[in-house]
Amino acid sequence: MSDDVVALSARSIAEAVASGELGAVEVAEAHLETLDSGDAGIHAFLEVTAERALAEAGEVDAAIAAGASPGRLAGVPIGLKDNLCTRGVPTTCASRILEGWIPPYDATVVTRVREAGAVSFGKTNMDEFAMGSSTEHSAFGPTRNPRDTARVPGGSSGGSAAAVAADLVPLSLGSDTGGSIRQPAALCGVVGVKPTYGAVSRYGLIAFASSLDQIGPFARDVGDAALLLEVIAGHDPLDATSIPDGIPDVVDHLDDGVDGLRVGLVAGLMGDGIAPDIAARVREAVAVLERAGATVEEVVMPTFASALSAYYLIAPAEASSNLARFDGVRYGLRVDAPTTAEMMVATRTAGFGPEVKRRIMLGTYALSAGYYDAYYGTAQKVRTVICNDFAAAYEHLDVLVSPTTPTTAFAIGEEIDDPMTMYLNDICTIPSNLAGHPAMSVPFGVDGGGLPVGVQIMAPALGERTMFRVAAVLEAAAQSEVAA
Repeated sequence: MSDDVVALSARSIAEAVASGELGAVEVAEAHLETLDSGDAGIHAFLEVTAERALAEAGEVDAAIAAGASPGRLAGVPIGLKDNLCTRGVPTTCASRILEGWIPPYDATVVTRVREAGAVSFGKTNMDEFAMGSSTEHSAFGPTRNPRDTARVPGGSSGGSAAAVAADLVPLSLGSDTGGSIRQPAALCGVVGVKPTYGAVSRYGLIAFASSLDQIGPFARDVGDAALLLEVIAGHDPLDATSIPDGIPDVVDHLDDGVDGLRVGLVAGLMGDGIAPDIAARVREAVAVLERAGATVEEVVMPTFASALSAYYLIAPAEASSNLARFDGVRYGLRVDAPTTAEMMVATRTAGFGPEVKRRIMLGTYALSAGYYDAYYGTAQKVRTVICNDFAAAYEHLDVLVSPTTPTTAFAIGEEIDDPMTMYLNDICTIPSNLAGHPAMSVPFGVDGGGLPVGVQIMAPALGERTMFRVAAVLEAAAQSEVAA
């Protein structure tokens, strides 16, 4: 029975719990049993809150018994990336500098999923402070890809992606600064969504780069991802960058199809540096869209080639400012020393890992006197030109399609000592972050070695409805191929 429950979609669980066919506690117990045995070789979770999960599930069952609405995610287990503040639960950003820190408040998204009846199972592993593309930069050990445990799950939200891919939970939340939801979704073979910047509140997200960070869902299928997105999206007065009107509804339009849509295949992301198997799968995906009634054309996005360079100036610059708060004074780790200045140096030396230190130094240099205009200022100008490039494309196209990643999952340890190669893993995903546009990764078959391939769908700001319509068509085609 427990295996049957774990195999259910989030939508099916919510419907079964709301109708009384399943109890929320019953669902929680089945998933906790699976997590207890299934996470040992994966390490998707840093903190499993079993007692809290059973208590929250009990509250859902009590609400149903009292005749109250249990919410759209009634009894659905969910994992939370460890940079989302969760009251009473250690929230570390997978860093020694925050080891043991317990927030006194919940992030807005945590509040929203709980109000919708979801049951939190704990905090998922990640690259330290969301800086990485493999979840090998966690201070508490790497997460392994459930499709092949010798390989990385991607990052920085690798724990959230792996938890869903391994059927430990049907839903999870991650954050995406330069691809940190979409890239691990592609490598683990699940759906991952980066919403429009400002569509989902960042209140309670421990910041990496504030103008780029966005919270979004992981799910096993497009319908579950759409449901979770609708639950977490919407205006939040606690976030000054929150969009007043939120996003258009997506769940009710998943079956609208793509007939008449105009699709652009990004030519510059289909050549050098992209594995041939991945490029082939993406071309198969656009062929599916053509057969479904969309018109497809190749589009040249000339500034995409500069996106990686601009990102690795803007994001580290913002990180160097945001992470200055971790100084051993107010919270987290403190390494005692004779003076305050020496204490701060000793604390940060011991508390931050090498990748975080690398990016802090890069960002501090880019913001320093004499270099600000040449580096940070120029990068922001490039960002504006990229936004203009997108705007020009969307004058005659509804969505853009590309690979999500240049390769499928690579072996643990293979790239960790080569920062430049690691940074290139985000070459397909970064442009949407710089523009603030929505983008998502949908599984679409496998490469020659049997590893998952993700197709990326990009849309203009607040274009989630159209983006999900395209995703639903690709998902149906991929599932039909597997069934055949």
